[in-house]
Amino acid sequence: MELKGMSVAITGGASGLGLATARRVIDAGGNVTLIDLPTSDGSAVADELGAAASFAPADITDREQFAAALDVADARGGLRGLVHCAGAGRRMRILDKEGRAGSAEDFEFVIRLNLVGSFHALSLGAERMARLDEIDGERGAIVMTASVAAFEGQIGQINYSASKAGIVGMTIVGARDLASKHIRVNTIAPGTMDTPLLGRLREDVRESLAASIPNPSRLGKPSEFGQLAVSMLENAYLNGETIRLDGAIRMAPR
Repeated sequence: MELKGMSVAITGGASGLGLATARRVIDAGGNVTLIDLPTSDGSAVADELGAAASFAPADITDREQFAAALDVADARGGLRGLVHCAGAGRRMRILDKEGRAGSAEDFEFVIRLNLVGSFHALSLGAERMARLDEIDGERGAIVMTASVAAFEGQIGQINYSASKAGIVGMTIVGARDLASKHIRVNTIAPGTMDTPLLGRLREDVRESLAASIPNPSRLGKPSEFGQLAVSMLENAYLNGETIRLDGAIRMAPR
């Protein structure tokens, strides 16, 4: 799918991986709609990106809000691409230090945000793409975001790992389910990326994280995530795939 002139929605688009992806899409000639929380800097970021960008505030766990935000992107000539970056973690363990069962609330919060939010993105995005005419044999493409924690979750990540493994599991099913509509689905599983969250860590901690990555021994750049996301949108034969973007790291237990 050629991105020139195409409308692409990006969740979590006001910062980090989402913003880096937005810049890559614009560089490829596309128009972006940044979907992020109403409390985010989305409006200012969209202004900074220029005429090719707009901002649609939404909480991705609120299906009606999310649908309305996607309608903003759809109104810009038809939603052809969706890159779903929004999500978060909340550390928890199966048993706490006193041996009591971990918080079901903490588990459900992350599952709802990451996994149910991804289903909202997949289903609501596909609903809009399915209405469009085909271009070169396809109507659109969706890129979801998992994590290497889907494969090697660490201690304290039972909720996060479960949510991200669920996204990996949805990828091939989504691709097969939407094949009749000529909509592709792929997923990126990033490793340790240099996002604003990691930017708050002490420098020695950041250096230690970088040293644990085999090659290259550094944190991943958000622009590299954006580069892969754009490739997934553009490459018409890439479908049903989860690609690790992690410098060959395999996470230790803690």
